[in-house]
Amino acid sequence: MPDVTISIGGRDFDVSCQDGEEHFLRAAAKMLDNEATALVGQIGRMPEARMLLMAGLMLADKAAGLEDQLRAAEERAVVAERVAANARANPERVEVPVIPEIITETFAEIAARTEALAAKVEERLAS
Repeated sequence: MPDVTISIGGRDFDVSCQDGEEHFLRAAAKMLDNEATALVGQIGRMPEARMLLMAGLMLADKAAGLEDQLRAAEERAVVAERVAANARANPERVEVPVIPEIITETFAEIAARTEALAAKVEERLAS
């Protein structure tokens, strides 16, 4: 079981951990040190136990906030999945209006007349 020296709030501590866990211990200690250093910067020197307690409480508060955010995100994901499942089960029906044949015929007639007029204009311009 390796012994690791960590620094929190400007104070060194010797702790033991499982083989291969040193990296995780150092990362956790760094998080605690960041909080303790902020406390020491704001309040000044304080007893070791109080510094560790307050830094731990600050980390716990951050963790609780993150858990609340995670829970809210999971709830949004559940709602989104329900909406998607409902959309797959009940696809929206889209109706395309059909243009009545009389309108199509009328447009064709207008186009034919326009082309005939254009041909007459071109014919007069060419002469």
